[in-house]
Amino acid sequence: MSWLGIDIGGANLKASDGCRYAQSVPFSLWKEPENLTRELRRLIAEASASDQLAVTMTGELADCFQSKTEGVRFILKAIIQAAGDRETFVYLTDGRSVSPQMAMSTPELAAASNWHALARFAGRYAPDGAALLMDVGSTTCDIIPLLDGQPAAVGRNDTERMLAGELVYTGVERTPLCAVANQVPYRGQWCPIAREFFATMRDVYVVLGELPERPKDTDTADGRPATKNASCARLGRMVCADPEQFDQTDGLVVGQSFADAQVSDVRAAVRQVMDRMPSLPQTVILSGHGEFVARRVLSKSGLQTQVVSLTEHLGPDMSRAATAYALAALAREVIE
Repeated sequence: MSWLGIDIGGANLKASDGCRYAQSVPFSLWKEPENLTRELRRLIAEASASDQLAVTMTGELADCFQSKTEGVRFILKAIIQAAGDRETFVYLTDGRSVSPQMAMSTPELAAASNWHALARFAGRYAPDGAALLMDVGSTTCDIIPLLDGQPAAVGRNDTERMLAGELVYTGVERTPLCAVANQVPYRGQWCPIAREFFATMRDVYVVLGELPERPKDTDTADGRPATKNASCARLGRMVCADPEQFDQTDGLVVGQSFADAQVSDVRAAVRQVMDRMPSLPQTVILSGHGEFVARRVLSKSGLQTQVVSLTEHLGPDMSRAATAYALAALAREVIE
């Protein structure tokens, strides 16, 4: 049997065969839910040949749905239509993989189950003792405690996980800057920021050189390209400055301040999670294309531990689509 893992998010669709293929494509589910089936068909067609699908999701939280239950059932119907004659399994937060029809009867377990699948897979890198998984993506950061190779999270749904510090709704691309800090340094003074959707963390990391420029990509706050110049202008708008009042040096200073604020938020959540663990983690597993943020958090925390990078072990494309990779790998090991 050949497996394809699919992770259906609100802003990205990810697929992997758990071997050498991985793909992450942007798709704004909240803007065009009616096109989800079409995009899933395209994702499956462009991936490695498969006769079995393993699926998880977070897109049910998109505000085009009245509730997460409605979102789960909508997404499941879309994957059924896109799967064709492929047998499909949906991963649940209790670790079971069930048919889409059965998942529809327990939508609360199908919603946002991707973290559990990734944590279960990551446990193989830390089979004994306490460990921590940190997955930093475009939108969120997961901080999952592991014990003897198994997920040991307190929360199950998004709300419980945020309360427990296991889910931080901050990422390296989509997070609006007005949600990260209240003020930034600007030419020797602390300036309050505009509480408006003028720029995102992607602009910060493009200016700082942590994320690549993409001149053809206009999925930004103002619809202009994802280049250093345009990102710097968007950062300037956060202090209501025109380009002649905000140069590249200003962009680096302001950008670093936002980056530091994000690290502080994630670091506080890491402390919250570690305070409940039976001992300090002996291993920290990192994944996601925001891995550089997790490394900075670890550096600021002063935690002396073994670090396992899925980017280094699997490659950057696999790490970005780590949940899809984990789904396919787990399916081969568990379902087969």
